Amino acid sequence: MIQVLRSGPLTTVQDLGRPGLAHLGVGRSGAADRPSMRLANRLVGNSEDDAALEITFGGLALRFERATTVALTGAPCAVVVDGLRRAMHAPVTVGAGQTLEVGMPSRGVRTYLAVRGGLAVTPVLGARATDLLAHLGPQRLREGDRLAVGPAVGQVPGVDVAPVPELPVAPVLRVSPGPRADWFTVEALDTLRTGRFEVTGHADRVGVRLSGPKLQRNRTEELPSEGLVEGAVQVPPDGQPVIFLADHPVTGGYPVIAVVHPHDLPLVAQVRPGQQVRFTLEPDLLQRGLAPERMVDPNSRA
Repeated sequence: MIQVLRSGPLTTVQDLGRPGLAHLGVGRSGAADRPSMRLANRLVGNSEDDAALEITFGGLALRFERATTVALTGAPCAVVVDGLRRAMHAPVTVGAGQTLEVGMPSRGVRTYLAVRGGLAVTPVLGARATDLLAHLGPQRLREGDRLAVGPAVGQVPGVDVAPVPELPVAPVLRVSPGPRADWFTVEALDTLRTGRFEVTGHADRVGVRLSGPKLQRNRTEELPSEGLVEGAVQVPPDGQPVIFLADHPVTGGYPVIAVVHPHDLPLVAQVRPGQQVRFTLEPDLLQRGLAPERMVDPNSRA
């Protein structure tokens, strides 16, 4: 068992989520930065989908009742076991009775902690993920909670430290035009491509609200609710984009101008308030006839 001494600002149990249930009104959820969680699990010999902890802005302290191996990945932070600094992105041995503490990240937002054997959490709709919007899965961690660990299967890989690139200071996100790109002016996609946007304080597992040049619409009528995907860049009436993340709703009523490439979603999951982000249009945009200079304004008489 593992005892939670401090839970930090927000620590949740996550796996790779519950895909394929959007038609029932259930989003995928799961780890916001999935590659980091997968790596943490691999470093301790787990399946990539074993339940682990997603730690937001550090502050976690755990006491281990049995000796085990853990690994921490994602946002870089101080990892201390009984007063001794340990490495991230590497297998770490924690002895029985020892305390592991996770500090505030120096960059990024979310750090992942995998325990050999995985966290033994009862699945809900086939997954152990905590969905904060739908209130599915385990509750967020609280001081005094106790976590069970599953049986270890397989071997711990012979890796000292896994090479991981640094998180960028100002991420550049690849996007493709969204299903409602034609609801925006001819210049809006170009504004999205050339503008600089700042991450606001309204950023969580549901989505990240940005502040920057206004994305103008050419259609102002109401849009009936329609399906949303992770990475959708939705634009409310104020013209400021919102990028949806792991706990996004399955439907929304504002037009989606673009969709972030799945490989860049982990970068979105790690941006913090005050950072700048930029967008770049996918190279197949011209081939699809959707480049800004070739878009047709539906209000035009030409």
